[in-house]
Order: sequence, then C-alpha cells, then structure tokens
Amino acid sequence: MIYTLTLNPALDLEFTVGEISYDHVLRAEQVRADCGGKGFNIARALTEWGVPSLAQGLLGGKTGERLHAELGRLGVRTDFTWIIGETRTNIAIVTNQPGKYIKVNQPGPVVSALEAGELLEKIGSLAKHGDVWAITGSLPPGVEPHVYAEIIQVVQGAGGRALLDADGDTLVQACQARPYLVKPNALEASQATGIEVRSAKDVGSVAQYFHRMGVELVLITLGEQGAALSDGDNTWWAEAPVVPVSSPIGAGDAALAGFIWGLSQGERLEAALQLAVASGTASASLPGTAVAGRELVLKIAREVRWGQF
Repeated sequence: MIYTLTLNPALDLEFTVGEISYDHVLRAEQVRADCGGKGFNIARALTEWGVPSLAQGLLGGKTGERLHAELGRLGVRTDFTWIIGETRTNIAIVTNQPGKYIKVNQPGPVVSALEAGELLEKIGSLAKHGDVWAITGSLPPGVEPHVYAEIIQVVQGAGGRALLDADGDTLVQACQARPYLVKPNALEASQATGIEVRSAKDVGSVAQYFHRMGVELVLITLGEQGAALSDGDNTWWAEAPVVPVSSPIGAGDAALAGFIWGLSQGERLEAALQLAVASGTASASLPGTAVAGRELVLKIAREVRWGQF
C-alpha cells in the first residue's frame, strides 16, 4: 500500500489577476479552490493515474470537513486523525503572465501532544512490510521537528520505505532516521547542506551529504531544469520539453507522485525519474494545483531527455 501523510494540510485558494501591483485593490478574474498539502497533491495524482493509495494526516474544523468531502468526491481514499483546531487556508495570487505569483501560507492550527500521539498510534497500527509512505510538508504549531524521524523509524522498522519531502531543520533531523528517499528542491538542498545547487551537475556532491546520513536515494527537483537522482553510486538527470507554465505551485509534489508511480510499476530508477519530471512539468502547465491526467504525463515522459553523469 502507498500512504501519503500530511500533517499541515490546507485549503488552497488561488486568485487570478491581470497583474500584481502594490497599494491597489486587485480584482480577481478567476477563483479556484484546491485540496492543499503535499501529501494531498500526491494522493490526488496517484488516484487520477489509477494507483491505489490512502491519504493520512490531521484535519480539523469546517475547513477540514470541506477538504475531507472534496477528497472523497475526487475518489481519494482517506483515514484522518481529527483535531480540535481549524485546518488552515493558504492564498495564492497569480497573473496571466506565466510564472508570476504570490503565495501566502498560514502557519496552521496548534496540535496537542495527545492529538499527535493519536496519529503516531495510527501509523504504528498500519505500517507493514513493503509499504511506501510519502511523508511530506511543513509541521503545524505544537508538533516538534523530530516527529518525522519518529514516523520514519516506525515505518521502516516495520519493513516499509519512507519517502521524505520536508525542509529546514525538519529535513535535517528526519535524515537521522535514514529515510529511503529525500526530495528537496534546489533551494532546500542548498540550505540543508550549505552547498549551492545551480544545476543538475551540482547534485552529486550535494547528494553525498544525505547519503552519508544513511539516505538511500536523493531526488532533487530543479524547476524548469528538471530533476536529478542519486543512489550513492550513480547520478541521473532528466529534463522535460519546454511547456507554457500556468502555475508552478505543487509541481514538486507532482514530481514525487510520478516517482512513486514509477516505483509502484517496478520501473528502473532512471525511468521513475523520467516520470517524476514529466509529472512535475505537466502539473506546472495547469492552473492552481490541478492534477495532470495519465495520458498527458505519459506523453511528456516520452519527450523527456535524460542521461547519467
């Protein structure tokens, strides 16, 4: 089974405006609402592609109920831990000019030690050999940075594989539990290692930082440049064809979903990397955090250039 874990989900509201200007009232030409949170984005993509998964995480209040209902409407299987606080709402303002946006994220509700403990108990009861867990995103207030390390230990102690997408101190602390894979973007990788990542050529040296901590696979997304993957002995790069960018928000989540899709099909690592880049590229070509269809992803995947350093 593939599980996605989102501890700090959100209702993502996106407003499209003609242009972004300060000290003026902006008039929205379009408004869309999506189920936000890295794990939700991954679960939505896997569901769209026909890959079975189960979305886990923390939800609360009316916003949580709205997200729960919408995920159900989309066909995403869920099993949430409910909290007292209100799930957050994030705001994005985008323009008709590709690539221009402003994103404002709320910190999220305060989660009690009891609520966090309930989630850990649930994970412990579900974790078993052969499962894949995508552990993703920021942590809500009240949850300590070491919680991801605890979750990774539970998952991999049961014989599963933990795939981590986090940043900052949360990423560094979680790596001490030796997750199977980490997926930072270029900026997050640079901040964690102190080594600047400007292109796929820089990934090899940066990846060794994570490999020395016991991480088996390092997948670094590079925006329009694609992505690179290291297994400690080999480093592959992949670059997608140029497509018009509508919204880059959520493209990194789509990339991880594509990689998980490849793993679930038993693909070679380089083929899974191609799917990752194709999925991220397809996502960036769509508005908001809309999910790309299977055929679009496979079409782009056939045009992905890749190689090995």
